[in-house]
Amino acid sequence: MRTALAVLLALGLSSAAAQPQTMTPVPGRPNAPDFTLPDIDGKTRRLSSNRGKVVLVNFWATWCPPCRREMPSMQRAWDQLKNENFVIYAVDVGEDEETIFGFTFSTGVEITFPILLDKEGKVVKQWPVRGLPTTFLIDAEGRIAYSAVGGREWDDPALIAQIRRLMRHAPAAERVSSSPPPP
Repeated sequence: MRTALAVLLALGLSSAAAQPQTMTPVPGRPNAPDFTLPDIDGKTRRLSSNRGKVVLVNFWATWCPPCRREMPSMQRAWDQLKNENFVIYAVDVGEDEETIFGFTFSTGVEITFPILLDKEGKVVKQWPVRGLPTTFLIDAEGRIAYSAVGGREWDDPALIAQIRRLMRHAPAAERVSSSPPPP
């Protein structure tokens, strides 16, 4: 498992230099492989429970330098988009809660989006991950619309605009309000 992760890291590092701040369209928009994973607080999260929302699924690890660099910008993007039809799942590959808590504390940034645990690497194997970090943007119908290999500045205006365009194209019947219902 560690060797496979090292290969993923090497691929991620080789593609991390001079990354464009957009994601690449995925031809045919295949269905996203569903998963159910615990988050670092023990809550169970299921990808398919977010139909009607755009979901950013980021595969990462604390030992991956581009993954570490992009996490604060992912939090800033979450701060901008969390009240819209948008969810972030940061799926940590192969590590435990203690390691992740140590990393998140060291960033100096409070990470408030869900960090999921793929301790045995079973979920990452179901996805077309070519390196760490690899990120997928899932449309409101549960299909992989965009992907990105390598680190990004997730709060870059071009990426925020790309996410919002996908949210605007969600079928009206499937849009879900992220705000609490009126009293």
